Amino acid sequence: MGKLSHFDDAGEARMVDVSRKATTRREAVARAFVALTDEVLAALPQNPKGNPLEVARFAGIQAAKKTADLIPMCHPLPLSFVDVKAEMVAGGVDIHATAATTAGTGVEMEALTAASVAALTVYDMCKALDKGIRIERVELVRKSGGKSGDWVRE
Repeated sequence: MGKLSHFDDAGEARMVDVSRKATTRREAVARAFVALTDEVLAALPQNPKGNPLEVARFAGIQAAKKTADLIPMCHPLPLSFVDVKAEMVAGGVDIHATAATTAGTGVEMEALTAASVAALTVYDMCKALDKGIRIERVELVRKSGGKSGDWVRE
């Protein structure tokens, strides 16, 4: 395992200089799961605030575009694609977020931010019915491009 890239030799936090990295197509997919009771799942279509899954989808897309404003050492990236899918499944809502760019650094943080904010939005849209909603398994699923190449969660 190598050293952490966001610290200099003196241990100070820093933004990594990616100016010498090759500009390549990079893509990342992240997921999150929002655990909901059967009662909350049954009530989703009648939510008076609107369709929680569609609102979460838009929130995730918007969040990906704001990642560098939220995570201090993230580079602002020209995103060429962001998509968020939120699907009702047994036990909750499964969220998958994809982000892509042609840049000198990856888009893992953008995909993770999109999935996280989409999950938080589902919570916000449903919290009137249950304060015990849990957001689980926010994780990178896969990434491609760049010097480190492809990576897939097993």
